[in-house]
Amino acid sequence: MLWLAREHADGLRRCAAPDRQRQSASRHHARLLLRTDGEPHLRRHGVALRHRGDPGATVQARLRQNAVVEDTDFRAPRGLDRALFHKLAGCDWIRQSQHLVISGPTGVGKSWLACALGHKACREGFSVLYRRASRLFAELATARGEGRLPRMLATLERTKLLIIDDWGPEPLTAEQRRDLLEIADDRYEKGSLLVTSQVPVSRWHELVGDPTIGDALLDRIVHRAHRIELKGPSLRERQAVGASVERDSAAVAG
Repeated sequence: MLWLAREHADGLRRCAAPDRQRQSASRHHARLLLRTDGEPHLRRHGVALRHRGDPGATVQARLRQNAVVEDTDFRAPRGLDRALFHKLAGCDWIRQSQHLVISGPTGVGKSWLACALGHKACREGFSVLYRRASRLFAELATARGEGRLPRMLATLERTKLLIIDDWGPEPLTAEQRRDLLEIADDRYEKGSLLVTSQVPVSRWHELVGDPTIGDALLDRIVHRAHRIELKGPSLRERQAVGASVERDSAAVAG
C-alpha cells in the first residue's frame, strides 16, 4: 500500500494547483481511491477509502456506487440545484452535524448523489458508513437477537456520516421505529444522517406508523436537514432510450 500513500501525498500537494488542474487531480485521486478494493468488487463488497486526517487509517464506507461529486450531471431535467449541491459537497453540513434528505421518484439518481457526497466526505477526512435501509434494519434485528445491539448502536454513533439509502415505502415495525429513533437521538449534535427515499417527507408519518414517534423523528431529522427534492423521469430509462437511438443511427449509417 506504499504506492497508495505516495499517491495520496501527491494528491494533497496538487490542492495548491490552479482550479482546472485541481479539479482534474481531484477526479483522478477520487477514482484512484475507489480502485483500492478493485472495481469488480465495488457493488458487492463496497469500497475502502483512506482517511485524509490519518493516512494509515481505512474508512469502510461500503458505498454502493462508484460516484464522485465531480461527475455530477446537472443537465438532466430532475430539479437538482447546482449551487446547493456544490455547497453540500463542501461538507460544512457534516462539520455542523446537520442532516440531508434526498427524495424523489425511482431512477432519478438519489443513491448516486448520496454515494458521491459520501465519497467526498471520506476525502475530507470523515468516517462514513452506507447502508440500504432494508439491510440496516435487518442487521439491527440480528444484532438484537445475538445480544450485540448496544455495541452496534455504539459503532453507528461513532460514525460521523451515516447514509441510509432507499427508506420506504414499507411502514416500519415497532422495533424498527425504536431503533431509528435511537439512531437519530444518538446523532444529535454529534453526527450527520443522509437519508434517501422515494416517499416525500410530507408522508413520512405514514412510514413511521406511530404519530408520537413520527413527530419525534421528524423533529430530530427533518428540522435539522437540508433537502434535495428531485423530480422527472427515470435517468435509467432516459439513458436506455439514448443508447437505443445511437444504435439505430449507427445501423442506418452502416
